[in-house]
Amino acid sequence: MAKKETSKHDAHPKSSKGKNKKHEGKVAIWRKVETIEYEKELRKLQVELLKMQTHAKEEGMKILIIFEGRDAAGKGGIIRRVTEHLNPRGLRVVALEKPSDVEQTQWYFQRYSKHLPSAGELVIMDRSWYNRAGVEPVMGFCTQNEHMEFLEKVPKYENMIISSGIKLFKFYLDITKEEQSRRFESRKTDPLKQHKLSPVDQQAQKMWDQYTVAKFSMLMASHNRSAPWIVIKADDKKKARLNAIKHILQRIDYPHKLDAKELATDPKIALDGSLEIAHMEQEMSEQIGED
Repeated sequence: MAKKETSKHDAHPKSSKGKNKKHEGKVAIWRKVETIEYEKELRKLQVELLKMQTHAKEEGMKILIIFEGRDAAGKGGIIRRVTEHLNPRGLRVVALEKPSDVEQTQWYFQRYSKHLPSAGELVIMDRSWYNRAGVEPVMGFCTQNEHMEFLEKVPKYENMIISSGIKLFKFYLDITKEEQSRRFESRKTDPLKQHKLSPVDQQAQKMWDQYTVAKFSMLMASHNRSAPWIVIKADDKKKARLNAIKHILQRIDYPHKLDAKELATDPKIALDGSLEIAHMEQEMSEQIGED
């Protein structure tokens, strides 16, 4: 008599019962390789951020990181990844509401100055005084004269900050018009993101060209050697996060730092402000030629 063939699925009732009990409540999840690689690299960089923060506290360093950019460019996402595992003591995230009636009568930089870091502190600003270089002039929240005065004075203000011993980082997150539209649509349909969609955001697509001109004026006026802009191409959120963190780590010395090769940024993702200015000038020249 032929012997019955059995597969690995034809287990004895007892072993089957034991196997099911062992895996009870567990679900197999398939994950993309690139997602796993991203999470591994992010964790490695977050360990470096903690090492950097510990050293900064011990040495009394003052670090200020500004995140600006197009609406829906992912500023909040980057800030969360930067701060996720840092020590909350000595860390502040500043995201100011619109100015009060009293603040509107003050020197423009006054309400921001009180949030600057003290010794041993890392302060991250989710938008900053550069509101006056972007949303305010585009949406008519300031006059043209106020806008021009800001562009003239902001380099002097930042030189004062740097002279006081504050290490300043300025990131501008940039996305394409198509990607911004896609993210806005996602916010409309996702109940966990709907709170992010403001009346100003809803005008961003209509005012795209005006925001582009404002961005160019801002870079031209405030990008310099002592306070440079780093423009992060943020259509790919994960690459944007990794490159912003690497840029920060590159420019602060601390013990047991990763090899420079592991902190190298992608030149297509993280651009020096002068390169972005050159790219924008070329694009504007081509548009004029087409017209």
